[in-house]
Formats: sequence, structure tokens, C-alpha cells
Amino acid sequence: MTSVLYDAQGPRAKRRNILYTVVFIVGLAAVAWWVFKNLDDKGQLTWDKWKPFVHSEAWTTYLLPGLKNTLKAAALAMVIALPLGAFFGIARLSDHAWVRVPASAIVEFFRAIPVLVLMIFAVAAYSQYTDVSSDDRPFYAVVTGLVLYNSSVLAEIVRAGILSLPKGQSEAAMAVGLRKNQVMRFILLPQAVTAMLPAIVSQLVVIVKDTALGGAVLTFPELLASVGPMSAYYGANTIASFTVVAVIYIVLNFSLTSFASWLEGRLRRGKKSTGAVVGADAVAELATPGEHPDTTKAP
Repeated sequence: MTSVLYDAQGPRAKRRNILYTVVFIVGLAAVAWWVFKNLDDKGQLTWDKWKPFVHSEAWTTYLLPGLKNTLKAAALAMVIALPLGAFFGIARLSDHAWVRVPASAIVEFFRAIPVLVLMIFAVAAYSQYTDVSSDDRPFYAVVTGLVLYNSSVLAEIVRAGILSLPKGQSEAAMAVGLRKNQVMRFILLPQAVTAMLPAIVSQLVVIVKDTALGGAVLTFPELLASVGPMSAYYGANTIASFTVVAVIYIVLNFSLTSFASWLEGRLRRGKKSTGAVVGADAVAELATPGEHPDTTKAP
């Protein structure tokens, strides 16, 4: 049986793929056993290395405060970067060159600079030109770097999502009298949001992970930065500390992507379940707010 995308495999191809699968599984199991054996030989799997994480002290002193700072910086960066990215993404689609050109220059400039460089510049700027205390500078610098970089990336996501829609929808909306800002608000953006959601959530996950750059370079006390003092206090259980922190990141980002998948499915089902058709009267009222169309036309 064949499909549009590929031809069905024959008996020899099936046997070859089964062989490749078995070889891959055996190789993966061998690597896992090698890692496990080396960790065990070096005493990294002993109960003493993992015991601190079943008590509340390690969590309340190191992990939870670091997680709180990570979530606070990531949430603030998301709240600022999302509307800023939407603004610049729509501005890049403007018909006016005095709006489109500066927006494009800003987006391309900050999208080309590594986020770590932006954080370092931000902490230097806060140190030299503001009265922000030295304790708060790393937090402000991390949020600033994340906002500048990710808002420019989100702007491209928004622009690509809007441009991915069929051009005929805009032309049809303008043909019935809608202005361009109304086409954007009522026709294009509601449809583009669903298409853009996976890419937007992927970028939000990047924001959460990039907070670790502030801990590595700017001494921002986020989740990953808690590994150093925690492993030193509990007798150099570095592998165990990194493993626990990695699991926390996985759970956090998996929860974010799962929520996004649920939201995307809900939005798609909501659009499929709404069978209402916008009539000509509603379109005319939308095109000319405050004026009602004449419904007394002769048949």
C-alpha cells in the first residue's frame, strides 16, 4: 500500500528496519549500562549522595528559592516580551515605511545579538547609568536581556504566522469595507494565534532555560546557580544536584508545553464547534461603527 508521502516498505526493508531498531536499542542499553557502572564505581549512586533531597532542608534553603527566582524572571520577561513582540511583528507588516523600517531594524538588530551579550550589556548599563542596587542588578539584567532578544524572535513568529494565512481572506475582508486594522484584529490575528501557539510556547520554554545564563555569568541566584552551594554543603554531591535540577526543569517545561497543547486543542475545537455565520448586516456594522445598514431594500 502506498501513500502520497512515501511508498510502503517491502519485506526486505521491513527486516532491515527491524534490525536497525534492535541494534539501536542494544547500543542505547550498553551506553546506559556504561554510565550507570561508572557512576556506581565513583560512588555517585550511594544513598548518602541522594539522601538530602528527601528532606525539606535542601528544598527550602536552595532549590525552592532558586526556582522562585527562575519563575519570577521568566514570568516577567514573558509578560513584557509577548506584547512587545506582537507589536513589532505587526509593525513590520505596516504599509507605512516610517513604521515598517524602524521596526525591522530593531527586530533584526536584537535578534542577531546573543542573549548573554545583552545581559552583560544590561548589567553594565544599570551599574553606570541607574541607581539600581548591586543585589538587584543581576535580576534586572537577566529580564532585560531576555525581553530584548525574545521579543524580537516573537516578532518574527507573529509576522510569519500572519503571513501564513491565505491572502484571499484579507482581500475579501477589505472588499466588504473593513479597514486594515479591523482586518488584523478580527480576521487575521484570531486565526494566526492558533497557528503560532506551538512556536510561541517553544520560545517561552527558551526563556525559562535562558535564565540559567544569569546564574552562570551574572551571579543571579536562579535554580541552576543553587547547585554549587548545595553540592558543597552536602559533601560534593554534584551529579545528584544536577540531576534533581534537570528533573525540575523537565517537569516545568513539560507542564508548559502540555498546557499549550491543551490550549491549542481547545482553540481548534472551539473554532470547529462554532457554526455561526457572520451576516452582511454584522459586517457592515463592523465596517462602519455607529451606523446601521439599511435593511429595507426591495427584494
